[in-house]
Amino acid sequence: MIAHLRGRVFAKQPNQVILDVGGVGYDVAISIPTFTALPAEGAEAALFIYTHVREDALALFGFLDINEKRLFEKLIGVSGIGARLAITVLSGLPPERLVAAIRGQDHATLTRIPGIGKKTAERVVLELKDKLEDMASAPMASSAGPSGEDVLSAMVNLGYPRPAAQKAVETAIERDAAAARDFESLFRAAMAAIR
Repeated sequence: MIAHLRGRVFAKQPNQVILDVGGVGYDVAISIPTFTALPAEGAEAALFIYTHVREDALALFGFLDINEKRLFEKLIGVSGIGARLAITVLSGLPPERLVAAIRGQDHATLTRIPGIGKKTAERVVLELKDKLEDMASAPMASSAGPSGEDVLSAMVNLGYPRPAAQKAVETAIERDAAAARDFESLFRAAMAAIR
C-alpha cells in the first residue's frame, strides 16, 4: 500500500495533483483544502495517501493534513459514501466545520454538499457523531493565488452546473472583491452564493 508520497508538484488543479516522485508521476485525487495549501507547480510537496483498491481500479487520494485523511477514512466507512463522494464532502466544508456539523447533528449543513441528500446526511450523523472526539483540525493556510477559473472548475467538479457555478463566482466577486485574491476565500464565497 502507498501511504505517503514526497515529490515535485508536476501539475495541479482543484481536484487533482500529479506528483513526480523519482521520475514517476502519481495521479492523486485531492480536496479543495489540500489544493489551496499545495505549493506552486515545480515545488516539492508531501502528501499522506489513501490507496483505494477496487476490482476495476486503483486510485490514490492525497491529503496534506493527517486529520483530513483520518476524517476521509471515517467518511468512507459510512454506508453509501464512496471515496469520490468523501472528497466532495471534504471540499464542501472545512474539516472543523464538517466535524461540528456531524457532532451537532446539523443535517441542513450536510445536505448543502452536492451528492449528500437527507438520508445520507442522517446516516453520516448516526454513524459518526460519537466517533469524532479526537478530530480537531486546524485550518490549513492558503498558498494558492487568485483564480476564478480554478474556482469555477472546482464547483463543476463538485457537481454544480457550469452556468450556476459561473453566476455564483461572479456574485461572490461582486459582493467582495477582496475574496477574488485568494482561491479558498473565493471558493467559500461562491459556495455560499450558489445556495
